[in-house]
Amino acid sequence: MKPSISPQDHARVLAEGIDIPQQQPSFGLPLPEVGICGKTVWVRLPEGLIPFTARLEVNLAAQVRGIHMSRMEEVIAALYDKEFSDLREYGLQLGREMMARQGASSGRVRLAGQLPLIRTARVSGRQSVDSIAVSLDLKLAGQGEELESVAMFGVGVAHITACPCTQAYNQTLFRKEGDDCPLPTHSQRSQTTLSLQSAGLSPSTAALLACLEAALHVTQDLLKRTDEAQLVYTSHSLPQFAEDAVREVARCAGERFGRALPPETLVVIESLSLESIHIHDVCCRLETSLAEIVRYL
Repeated sequence: MKPSISPQDHARVLAEGIDIPQQQPSFGLPLPEVGICGKTVWVRLPEGLIPFTARLEVNLAAQVRGIHMSRMEEVIAALYDKEFSDLREYGLQLGREMMARQGASSGRVRLAGQLPLIRTARVSGRQSVDSIAVSLDLKLAGQGEELESVAMFGVGVAHITACPCTQAYNQTLFRKEGDDCPLPTHSQRSQTTLSLQSAGLSPSTAALLACLEAALHVTQDLLKRTDEAQLVYTSHSLPQFAEDAVREVARCAGERFGRALPPETLVVIESLSLESIHIHDVCCRLETSLAEIVRYL
């Protein structure tokens, strides 16, 4: 197909036309967050080329009508071939460059996706190709060398919880003397996320994952019968409410990061239990400081 508009006409319009986003708005009100969302960005990390869903925003001055969306896309395209040590490094470069191209003094980069994770089953030793949820909420302010950032980085895993209530009832109802096998109860697939926010050094993906794995009965896709039996036995021997899951992750975060991170570090833990015998689900959320968790240890 031949283009219907000549290059000369395009050049003339670009030279003579008005940059509409740079015009005065009808109502001169500054907007704190304007951008694009629902965008898939591809990030080259040590784990490979990974897709993330992105929400990218900058502030808009009172005298500017709109952002230049194409400049957002130009930054994304320019970073496609570059490799990054972690998601925060990518987010920082993306945020810095998008703010510069928009002439903004603040910006926000939100990324959500999954990273591959190879797990080894405890009994059979079989490897399972699984995934963990990762998220980044990066807030930026300033310009050039004066740019400051605060990052909330989170890791989430799937795990199994067994209800302590029904089990305690069955223990009273059916327990035989000398029988130490945990009695039946209903169990749930659950998802728990641990996120930490700090202006300075923050834990790696592996460190957050290790904390979750130490506190929860983490599941995986490839399990042989021996592995399934072990996982079910363990989760029923140490049953957990959603509330227990959140508290145990908090305990682990306090023990592992209490001396390594600033006391004011924000900690957010969220757990969702997909109930098996109820129509409703159960949710639990904790938002506190690292210092407050350490105080209870």
